[in-house]
Amino acid sequence: MSDAPVVVFGASGFVGRYVVKRLAESGSRIRAACRDPESASYLKPMGDVGQIALVQANLRDEASVRAAVDGAAAVINLAGILYERGRQSFAAVHVAGAERIARAARAAGCARLVQISAIGASAGAPSLYGRSKAAGEAAVRGAFPEAVLLRPSIVFGPEDGFFNLFGALATISPVLPLIDGGETRIQPVYVGDVAGAVVGALDRAAPGAAIYELGGPRVYSFRELMEIVIHQTGRHRLLVPVPGAIARFEAWFLEWLPKPPLTRDQVRMLAVDNMVGDDVGTLASLAIAPTPLEIILPTYLGRYRRGGAKPEAALAFDL
Repeated sequence: MSDAPVVVFGASGFVGRYVVKRLAESGSRIRAACRDPESASYLKPMGDVGQIALVQANLRDEASVRAAVDGAAAVINLAGILYERGRQSFAAVHVAGAERIARAARAAGCARLVQISAIGASAGAPSLYGRSKAAGEAAVRGAFPEAVLLRPSIVFGPEDGFFNLFGALATISPVLPLIDGGETRIQPVYVGDVAGAVVGALDRAAPGAAIYELGGPRVYSFRELMEIVIHQTGRHRLLVPVPGAIARFEAWFLEWLPKPPLTRDQVRMLAVDNMVGDDVGTLASLAIAPTPLEIILPTYLGRYRRGGAKPEAALAFDL
């Protein structure tokens, strides 16, 4: 176990818990930087006694970010949001916060910085989320030119916000929406593979900037993904095409909820293909064989079946 820790911002999030576990298994010392360390106490049993330290850090506070990275060997930034609330805006988290971490990592002499972005990050993206991710990449590279950028597609796993959303919707609604007809192509990636890519990016022998786009072994249409949800939940639901304009109108009402299940910005994201591009690194570049969606979904979507999960659900799915 190295004396210099690896600092993980966003350690208490969906992807963060898997990254912390993978780092602990590799023998790294981990400093989990969170806004509320007490709420992240569940991370500590993932490692040996003293291996995982929880520290308070707020991306808007320069001093706390600098303190979090002091003496670190490497920094991983997983911090991100899917919708804006108050001071937690895309600009504050994806751009200013990411740049603040990169500057602090450079000042602390960290050997490696890994920044999680997203497939579809572009200055011309239709969603504010995608544009903010692109601005964040540029800000990070400006402060830490050798930073490694990881751009995952939609990430799936037991705690995900995508398949769980539509699985829950299938339990209460007779229909599932096909936004813009359901023709958007998506390449979902397993959260465990994303965590493996983060650790792999830290372990790359040759330092220097790189971009990796992370996707699973197969591309699906949005319609196909909804059909999989229907199958795995055992619910007979009608798939109804919904024009983007109507979906955005409905999402406007959902945005008033404390934790909106869908926003207008997310509807814009779902109208654009989300697949691994050309001329970038991939999971294969990091010696990771992507995990099929069909293996993982039965392990958690069964909770939305009538009567709860059924052990035979995984065997019934057509691989």
